[in-house]
Amino acid sequence: MGHGQMGERELEAVMVKFVDGQIDVLVSTAIVESGLDIPASNTIIINRADRFGLAQLYQLRGRVGRERQQAYAYLLIPADGRLDETAQRRLRVIEEMTELGAGFRLAMRDLEIRGSGNLLGAAQHGHIAAVGFDLYSKLLGEAVSELKGEPVAERVDPVISADVEALLPEAFVPEVNQRLALYKRLAEIERDDEVEPMRAELADRFGPPPPAVETLLDVVALRVAAKAIGVERIEARAGRAVFTFAPSTSVTPERILNVIAKSRGAMTLKKEYTLEARVPEGPWPAVRDAIRAALASLS
Repeated sequence: MGHGQMGERELEAVMVKFVDGQIDVLVSTAIVESGLDIPASNTIIINRADRFGLAQLYQLRGRVGRERQQAYAYLLIPADGRLDETAQRRLRVIEEMTELGAGFRLAMRDLEIRGSGNLLGAAQHGHIAAVGFDLYSKLLGEAVSELKGEPVAERVDPVISADVEALLPEAFVPEVNQRLALYKRLAEIERDDEVEPMRAELADRFGPPPPAVETLLDVVALRVAAKAIGVERIEARAGRAVFTFAPSTSVTPERILNVIAKSRGAMTLKKEYTLEARVPEGPWPAVRDAIRAALASLS
């Protein structure tokens, strides 16, 4: 047997005997999951496979099948079959992905199931819709450009804050992975003409969108308009909307002053990069239209 509490030389002696064929069966902990290449091994039995992570199961399964002979990996679970949903999904994925080169696809599925870590800190939490491979690629690309001395354009990701419910309800999109994928697609919309096709797709796949979904699509459209002119935040509450411009905004001070003058007191400049506008206190469509009109006047 082999485990991490054994002395280094004792563990090495056991492994050498196993590699040389002096030992037929090795009983071990997950210490064998990586770094071992023992071609003669053709069978692995993983007890309580439901307690292992997806990456662990993939690595453990990879300890066998490294030669030409047929290999077998047996994943044992409780006889009563009582597994939580996450464990069931992990086991289904490891069962499905057996072809050569499945490692990358499996890693992406692991991110979907488990959530990604926080790239910018020590905490381990989050979802792939918020922090994932695409964001990592962008950050890496910006870092490389910066090291090369190339200009890096400031990325503006507008935040729209209002007292409305804007989301994909669980009753509308029951599967969490589908919701995360849809949120990711909504966040990636860059043009105004992409919003309506998304609305049509949601209606086709899930039925008539409820008010919360319609509001979410409105917010996405406002984000697109705000991003186009470099507005990084819009806060709409209690009859007023505050627009905060990014330093890289394309809107000139002259343009802002001109819009304020034409508004006849409906807009005021609170401080540098911050504009306040009066909006209706009524239902969301009226507030949305007022914000949209303000952005149009600035663009």
